[in-house]
Amino acid sequence: MADITTVNPATGEKIKEYNYMSNDEVNKIVEASHNAFLQWRKTSHEERAKVINSIGETLMKYKEELSKLMTEERGKLYSQSLEEIDLCKSICDYTAEKGVTALADDERDVEGLKKGIVTYQPIGVIYGMQPWNFPAYQVFRYTIANLMAGNSILLKHASNVTGSGLLIEKIFHESDLPNDLFRTILIDHDQSEELIGHDKVRGVTLTGSDGAGSIVGQQAAKVIKKSVLELGSNDAFIVLEDADLDVAVEVCANARLYNNGETCVAAKRFIVVDSLYDEFRKRIVEVFENTKYGDPMSEDSDIGAMARKDLQEKLHKQVEESVEKGATIAVGGKLPEGKASFYPATILENIEKGQPAYDDELFGPVASLIRAKDQEDALRIANDSRYGLGGAIFSKDEDKAIRLASEQFDTGMVYINGFGLANAAMPFGGVKNSGYGREHGGFGIKEFVNIKGVHVLNPNADA
Repeated sequence: MADITTVNPATGEKIKEYNYMSNDEVNKIVEASHNAFLQWRKTSHEERAKVINSIGETLMKYKEELSKLMTEERGKLYSQSLEEIDLCKSICDYTAEKGVTALADDERDVEGLKKGIVTYQPIGVIYGMQPWNFPAYQVFRYTIANLMAGNSILLKHASNVTGSGLLIEKIFHESDLPNDLFRTILIDHDQSEELIGHDKVRGVTLTGSDGAGSIVGQQAAKVIKKSVLELGSNDAFIVLEDADLDVAVEVCANARLYNNGETCVAAKRFIVVDSLYDEFRKRIVEVFENTKYGDPMSEDSDIGAMARKDLQEKLHKQVEESVEKGATIAVGGKLPEGKASFYPATILENIEKGQPAYDDELFGPVASLIRAKDQEDALRIANDSRYGLGGAIFSKDEDKAIRLASEQFDTGMVYINGFGLANAAMPFGGVKNSGYGREHGGFGIKEFVNIKGVHVLNPNADA
């Protein structure tokens, strides 16, 4: 019996079976990765940048094949899979362009020294555990930065996108990158913990739930290894009294439903001030009512299937529990029959503390619509969460929105009058239970480096 069976969530049909690697095979891969790192670290930043460019170019040759496989394995719209590949290419382009400067030595004038040099040196094998929601982007986000930094990469992908993980490995291996610098490994949770403890593994990164992050963070800390955790969220999109409602409704709907709503920085809570609540509700409910789920390969579908049947069932249980505790359903909320994993675009109202719709992350096309008294109340509700990844503020007063975002919104990222998944030039990451560490924007490239101080003394100076 196979260890892993991938399933098409839009049909419920089996795709392919895989088996875990043996411990001996994994250890050989780690050793090879470490040995490849010892050579790669000697490569100039300029040569690394050229290799990163070749990865991006090879990726584009597989754009349609990888996009179709991602859609088949995890149910996202094919058009959005294509967009995901373009995002990965932009990460390659940005890193190749900016990485050389970002990693350049920093020479400083230091009193008592001839000069001081801060240099950014790679540390070794970086082990990444990545989720299924963006099968390519999640991998490229940490891989490209760390390859540019001079490290080598091991990937444990989510089991339901195993095929995508292996195809990504093929893409890296067909580029100019030495093969052992990137390997996809098929292992279980026990093997993963052993790998974290391997003496050749120097850094650990995870994108996943806060529960998984707590476990992995402890495992890494136990063996004194640096970790970066990008975890759950319950992002609040705040609509203030001076917002452009046309913009707010359109952006909020897209920000909740994009990628089937299975996005860490999705608009999970719509927090609307009292003066605009009724009109916002009317408009957003209409958009959700007209959102059709269906075949993710079809241009007629607005959203595809949730990634797995158990995830669909978990989401529906969160909806049901929220209703049992006082929430009401404005639209959607009915579990479709059949073996596919579709779920309708849903809006819950009358949201209160103690309901999953208020306290937890609903990872699917379900939004929580919350009425706030005013601006101050809206920010209070937004910050009343154990999460702090992203969020948005809608206001025609841009300066005010920027001030509120900077000084009062307790998250790692804030969008003003819009929404975006990620930008290679801007830092990505959260606070509180949404994790720690940053990726993108030149920050991720230095998460797993040895920031080394070289003190150059003047031998002729007085002792």
